[in-house]
Amino acid sequence: MRALTWRKRETVTVEDVEDPKIVEPTDAIVRVTSTAICGSDLHLYGVLGMFMDTGDVLGHEAMGIVEEVGPAAGDLQVGDRVVVPFNISCGRCWMCTHGLQSQCETTQVHEHDKGAALFGYTRLYGSVPGGQAQYLRVPQAHYGPIVVPDDGEPDERYLYLSDVLPTAWQAVEYGGVEQGSTVAVLGLGPIGQMSARIALHRGAERVIAVDPVPERLAMAARHGIEVLDGSHAADGDVGDAIRSCTDGRGADCVIDAVGMEAHGSPGAEVMQKAVGLLPDALGAPLAEKAATDRLAALYTSIDAVRRGGTVSLSGVYGGAKDPLPLMQLFDKQVTIRMGQANVRRWVDDLLPLVQDPADPLGVLDLRTHRLPLEQAPDAYEMFQKKQDGCIKVVLDPWA
Repeated sequence: MRALTWRKRETVTVEDVEDPKIVEPTDAIVRVTSTAICGSDLHLYGVLGMFMDTGDVLGHEAMGIVEEVGPAAGDLQVGDRVVVPFNISCGRCWMCTHGLQSQCETTQVHEHDKGAALFGYTRLYGSVPGGQAQYLRVPQAHYGPIVVPDDGEPDERYLYLSDVLPTAWQAVEYGGVEQGSTVAVLGLGPIGQMSARIALHRGAERVIAVDPVPERLAMAARHGIEVLDGSHAADGDVGDAIRSCTDGRGADCVIDAVGMEAHGSPGAEVMQKAVGLLPDALGAPLAEKAATDRLAALYTSIDAVRRGGTVSLSGVYGGAKDPLPLMQLFDKQVTIRMGQANVRRWVDDLLPLVQDPADPLGVLDLRTHRLPLEQAPDAYEMFQKKQDGCIKVVLDPWA
């Protein structure tokens, strides 16, 4: 089959690789019909290469048609149209039954003291081949895959159940968003776009979103989001702007949808890039034990949230020695919640919304590019550099 493989820092290629096979009784094989590029994939592309092996198949947002099932794959049937959650969870362990599927005890990667295994996401999370490919082996298929209608609707109506929608829903849930809340969203990539829309859907009175990219601001604005151009704003300016329109208090909830590669942290950026250029034997221990993130977005979140408010982190952070302003956090009585999305926990809330013909979350207005899998290397570069109005790329493995 054809699959997108990691080669080295900022280099990915589409190669012929071996077709996946049933390995465990709970496995299924899915013929992938659509697979998306996530902002988290860009971390592998540019920063976290020390945890990748040449030839690793990338991708953790995929859907398609079930081609084969193992004898213990539950009710899943050949021919089912399914979305595959990015985290691999069993549905039976203590963590899964308590709504923490991203911490599944069956698939935890104990070697690296990490949570549930993830598709296409480094040795730290199990080196499981990903979904930017023509076929995907799906472990724990008795529980993970989300069966969706084969109703002639485009894949993009359902595809984002794999990651984007559950991650955004959890960000809003963890933010404690209530009727009448004011929510600030930092970063208007796919997660930020959907977090802002979901916050409005769930009753926020105002949602203010910050990003420096005009196309992202325009997309958010057409969904009723108040937008703030962050292209020339210093950290304090963003906080001041949000306080100025919230009676001086700040937002009830700030969602950081940016993460470890935020603009505005030049020193940390240099260190990230330097560590990324080291041989893996040197870079990996440094990243695990001594790395720091670009924290501009997080610092802005802490500044912009009101006293007694909540900062919800959906952007990925990976630093082991990140400095935090604990005096400010303590004095402001700020709650911080974070973590990988527990995808299956939120599906029952989300599936009726994506099936609704009225499209209340605007899932059909997120993708900006649909390209053949063979063009994935160009798509990664375009997405990373924010070229051609790129906000969300969906790849077609069979085009």
